[in-house]
Amino acid sequence: MKLLVIGENGQLGWEICRRGGKKGFDIVPLDLPGFDVTKPSEVKKAVGQPGVSMVINASAYTAVDTAESEPEVAFAVNRDGPAYLAVSCAEIGIPLIHISTDYVFDGNKKGPYLETESVSPLGIYGKSKAAGETEIRNNLKEHIIIRTAWLYGLHGNNFVKTMLRLGKEKETLSVVTDQYGCPTYAADLADAILTIATQTSEQRDVIWGTYHYCGKGVTTWHGFAQEIFDVANKSDTLKVKKVVPITTSEYPTPAKRPANSGMDCSLITKNFGISLRPWQESLADMLNRYYQ
Repeated sequence: MKLLVIGENGQLGWEICRRGGKKGFDIVPLDLPGFDVTKPSEVKKAVGQPGVSMVINASAYTAVDTAESEPEVAFAVNRDGPAYLAVSCAEIGIPLIHISTDYVFDGNKKGPYLETESVSPLGIYGKSKAAGETEIRNNLKEHIIIRTAWLYGLHGNNFVKTMLRLGKEKETLSVVTDQYGCPTYAADLADAILTIATQTSEQRDVIWGTYHYCGKGVTTWHGFAQEIFDVANKSDTLKVKKVVPITTSEYPTPAKRPANSGMDCSLITKNFGISLRPWQESLADMLNRYYQ
């Protein structure tokens, strides 16, 4: 099965390409500077390569705060790019798996979000990702949109690697404790995507649409940081001694974050048989690989 993977240099795209190759997929990886998802002619040419049977879009503009001052760039990558991919896939008759985000929600709900709930993004990043979802739904029936949250992995920049770096530099760190979400290991999400790719190629009665996938269990950024240090200290000597809980108001950022972005992921289990790992277990796996 020939998969066109957009965003090979990102933390998720890197895992998809690496794991997909080991699982026997024929991977065609694309990313900047050789490929630009915001240029329709490049998208059409890439999707139209002989033998491509599915497109996976793991590319995104993810600089949440910078997006507030660069809305044109954010919308070009997160809305227009997916639109061009959807149109090109529709013309050829192949499906698209697209990665979206928990930031399409405003975070005001008390419990976990379902796929069917209305989106209400707070910032430019979330608005541009929500717009990208809409473009895909409007232009391509055979699509899977996967919303994920708090993504981290071995490759690229993320919260886990930032904490490990700061943990070597400082004895005390302050981390927000009133934002709730589900940490997601990029390797786990990559495996879920490849499972869906396999199933959609083997069966005709695929239930297309929007799904949630993230690590099992909800925590705060403070709880996440504390767990990172607890596990990392078994393999490393960190300087950090104390993680101080602070409120969102004590750590102002250009873009507002949802206070609760926990997501219900039961639909992806029901329709594709994909189970979720506890986020603590996945984090331990990632850190084990990191220190090896």
